[in-house]
Amino acid sequence: MIIDVHAHWGPWFFSMEVGAVATNLAVMDRYGIDLAVVSATEAVIYDPTTGNRAMARVLETTDRLLGYLTINPRRLDDAERDLRELLPTGRFVGVKIHTDYTGSPPSTPQTRAALELAAAHDLPALVHTWDRSPLDLAAAVADIPGLRAIAGHMGANGWRHAVEAANSVDRLWLEPCFSHTEAGRFAAVAAAVDPHRLLFGTDATLIDPAAAYGAVLAADLEPELAERVAWRNAADLFRLERA
Repeated sequence: MIIDVHAHWGPWFFSMEVGAVATNLAVMDRYGIDLAVVSATEAVIYDPTTGNRAMARVLETTDRLLGYLTINPRRLDDAERDLRELLPTGRFVGVKIHTDYTGSPPSTPQTRAALELAAAHDLPALVHTWDRSPLDLAAAVADIPGLRAIAGHMGANGWRHAVEAANSVDRLWLEPCFSHTEAGRFAAVAAAVDPHRLLFGTDATLIDPAAAYGAVLAADLEPELAERVAWRNAADLFRLERA
């Protein structure tokens, strides 16, 4: 069993041929990924309102995809409406916040407010992190009761800060996808943080899952930890087994 907690559906501005949901499923089949939690590229890059609704329609077509409802921290009225209208579908299990595309780092009041909104709806938040920003996300987790957050890319080249962040608070998870990861990165993180806090994410269909898959395999994890990374921690975080 493998659950990918960081994936996307829809065409990218530089890669239009990956827009069909059949592409998602084919990529998942190639790597043995059973379930993926996806955000709409349209919602992340262009317009959350139309992108989230397009995502909702796609989620009706397959039981192998679950959705992130994308929030732009600078458009919280839209986010509140989207949550009110789309959560009842039962297909959205978290929120996605891309701090770079929206110009809203985790330390800003806008993103803090977006994270408070996620916590109020009891939804995990996948947050784009880079460099030192996992530390700012950890500070938000500490300040916002009930917030559960995933440090997307586990800080990318700032993965050492992600280790510090994950060890400073509970309710912060790390996932490894990164387009130019350095050797030993995931193994070092896995050896340094609570094993319950590690997830598997690929950034598909932006990045081929081979990058994250290879990084995790190269870490040569013990079987119990490998199972936690592959799916069990994600199932617990998103409460999939209970559902």
